[in-house]
Amino acid sequence: MITSVLVANRGEIACRIFRTCRELGIRTVAVHSDADENALHARVADTAVRLPGAAPADTYLRGDLIVKAAVASGADAVHPGYGFLSENADFARAVIDAGLTWIGPPPEAIEAMASKTRAKELMGIASLERGRITEADLPVLVKAAAGGGGRGMRIVRRLEDLDAALEGARAEAASAFGDGEVFVEPYLEHGRHVEVQVLADSHGTIWTLGTRDCSLQRRHQKVIEEAPAPGLPDSLVEDLYALSTQAVCAVAYEGAGTVEFLVADGRAHFLEMNTRLQVEHPVTEAVFGIDLVALQIRVAEGHRLENDPPRARGHAIEARLYAEDPANDWTPQTGTLHRLTAPEGIRLDTGYGDGDDIGVHYDPMLAKAVAHATTRAEAVRRLAGALERTTIHGPTTNRDLLVRSLRHQQFTSAAMDTAFYDRHLPELTTPTPDPCAPLAAALADARSCPSRFGGFRNLPSQPQTKRYAMAGEEHEARYRHTRTGLEADGVRVVHADARLVVLEVDGVQQKYEVARYGDEVFVNTTRLTALPRFPDPTTQHAPGSLLAPMPGTVVKVAEGLAVGAAVKAGEPLLWLEAMKMQHKITAPVTGTLSALEVVPGQQVTVGTLLAVVEET
Repeated sequence: MITSVLVANRGEIACRIFRTCRELGIRTVAVHSDADENALHARVADTAVRLPGAAPADTYLRGDLIVKAAVASGADAVHPGYGFLSENADFARAVIDAGLTWIGPPPEAIEAMASKTRAKELMGIASLERGRITEADLPVLVKAAAGGGGRGMRIVRRLEDLDAALEGARAEAASAFGDGEVFVEPYLEHGRHVEVQVLADSHGTIWTLGTRDCSLQRRHQKVIEEAPAPGLPDSLVEDLYALSTQAVCAVAYEGAGTVEFLVADGRAHFLEMNTRLQVEHPVTEAVFGIDLVALQIRVAEGHRLENDPPRARGHAIEARLYAEDPANDWTPQTGTLHRLTAPEGIRLDTGYGDGDDIGVHYDPMLAKAVAHATTRAEAVRRLAGALERTTIHGPTTNRDLLVRSLRHQQFTSAAMDTAFYDRHLPELTTPTPDPCAPLAAALADARSCPSRFGGFRNLPSQPQTKRYAMAGEEHEARYRHTRTGLEADGVRVVHADARLVVLEVDGVQQKYEVARYGDEVFVNTTRLTALPRFPDPTTQHAPGSLLAPMPGTVVKVAEGLAVGAAVKAGEPLLWLEAMKMQHKITAPVTGTLSALEVVPGQQVTVGTLLAVVEET
């Protein structure tokens, strides 16, 4: 019987596994990089072990260090979580060879399915050969053979773009998974991404635990998932179950896994089998009333599953909350997460606590929010409402995208496909900030520190002013101190203190909860930055300056690029790598490159001057 589990992972999934272990009375062991020394998963575990010597981005890929940590800490089992080494057969063998229990499938099953190219061969599906791809095959998808999460993937619509896509995908895959192998497959424009959760024991019992729909994806990264997949004919569901069972039997699989498909034209096209727990596993848990981690542990201990799985009940939806900026090409955001709280009634899985730092080294996912209800419509409404009321004080997130997606007619009517965001992203990300938010921030600030703006004056015609940046634009709030209190044009100030402002416009009162952390101000769900009264001239940059949108590493400068070169608007100039993904920096205008301030391998921080393009 397992008594102590080391989780060879970090963040949200480590915290989630620890929760089940505590409920089962199992001691928990965390591993951490230097960057994660004070991370939530390291704090909540019974024991934490530092992984020495490796760079933060590579630490959790060091299987030798993790096995040593398990032995040294007295753990008798290892759970890999997802990502990192979760689908690495050599790591599974090393755990077993060390006399530890591996909470996962047999290494041979991982080996057979970990490479998407080998998995397709096992299922009788061939990939496209680079030298034989023609215009008739387009569009195609370049895909990493190892790993997932949208990394190492590129859509190619023109043959002349194929080689560049292959190169970029290889580099990103090598960085994210330690394996640069990629392959090419047909890209189906308007299919649905559907998957089947499977669970198998060593006694031959196989559970197919329903379907999940993961069609809402941006840059091949899943954003919203649900169970069961809505609107599938019973005959198609039976085909999905049969193919999933075929994949399980083909590799004598044990433990939890997911078989993924693209559903188009009423047919199921096999994509891959993930030999691990999936990020979206909570929706299956909610619908079936089970704990997949607890079942993984039981299977690893050699127990037999019941002959039949429990019955599915209701509908569940999960949304992934990311620290990313929609106004800046969705670049990952870093900084302090001051506060993250969700309303009661939903499940919030996170790897962060209040005050934690969101760094540059890992995936920018902050949390997963999950709602379960009797019907799909009820689950959608519950999750959208809960996300809207979730308190997020910290870096910019994709929260607005999630809420608007859940309320979009194509989603509520279950008419979505994998091209949903290709069609609707602009309308779903158009900023709609509350015009009263800057005034509420200014009034709260005036109440928290009256001396900052001065008190009542004998010149009521001269208003007090405060400047804020909101949704990429500058806003000025004006108000006056009077004998009866604070006043502002166009509104009635019903109440104002340092944390709550109530304003009345056209007879309707609106409450504004205000929180300030230095220059960062949060008014309900709106994020503002307090600006100085007078701009600092030292922070001004020449027109055409390209500033680093995130901290990261310059991995590549465009071939032949040098000062004096003519460039076109949108032309790639250099690439930054952050959070295991590469981000293209392009020329803002057509003109001449007048400055190039960085070289490959250079570390940069947010706002670092990268280059300057003078417009012609």
